This record gives sequence, C-alpha cells and structure tokens, in this order.
Amino acid sequence: GFYANLFLSKTPGHILAQTNHKTEIPCELKKEHVGVYWFRWSEERQNFEFLVYSSSSGRAVYGANITQDKFGVHGTNFHTTHSLHISNLQPSDRGTYYCSMSQSFQLFLGSGTRLSVVDVLPLPPKTTQAPVYKKKPTQCVTKNKAVDKKG
Repeated sequence: GFYANLFLSKTPGHILAQTNHKTEIPCELKKEHVGVYWFRWSEERQNFEFLVYSSSSGRAVYGANITQDKFGVHGTNFHTTHSLHISNLQPSDRGTYYCSMSQSFQLFLGSGTRLSVVDVLPLPPKTTQAPVYKKKPTQCVTKNKAVDKKG
C-alpha cells in the first residue's frame, strides 16, 4: 500500500504549463534512497498510472506506453532533489503527479503536484499604483494692514 510522505517533501501544489512546451516537477527527498518512482493520477481517465522509476545510479525503467522522449528524470549530485521532466505537453498530460520512494518494503507517496496544460498562459496581473498628482506649490499671501501711527 501507499503511506504518508514521511520521507518526501516540497513538491509544488500546482503547475500551469503551455501546450507543446515542457515543464519540470521537482521532488525533494528527506532521506537517502535507492530510487524514485513517479506516478500520475488522471481525473479524466480515472486511473493511477506508473510513469517511471529512476534508480540512484541513474538507470530508468518506464511504465507501459511511457516513452523516454516524453518523460525524463533528473537528480542532483546528492540525490535529494529529483525532477520529472515532461516534454511536448498535451491536454492528456493533465493530472496529479506523485513522486514516491520505497523504504523497508513500503512505498511512501509525496503530496502530489497538479499539472494543468493550457493553450495560452494567462498574463501576470498588472500592478497598478494610484496616480500621483503633482501639486503646484502654492504661495501664501498675507495681507498687511497699514498701521496708523498717531500719537
């Protein structure tokens, strides 16, 4: 079975990417491991699919109908951060991606990253500032009353 992410942390909650482009889903591990598994849950197809297993030596084993030119796994020198690279994104790539590791014959699952694939990325929100009106300096005019000196 799957267990809570005691050994996995820091996967982004959501990634928005553009059709025909590529994206990267990072997964940071808290513990040494022999390899990382990647799975995808597809809401559309209602299935949980094994994508790829990457051993700490760099060897990759792909799931059924999963190709190396579509999915690749890259790790850091210290093997604490692994990234799943997805090329030529299509609407069918939408889903929640999970990195996972095995420890003592148990499979530990990360919290998951939801990937949305859109044709056009939204523009970043414009930061608007209140208009600054420059005030012309005003001169203070004081009226002096003539003082009569009688005496």
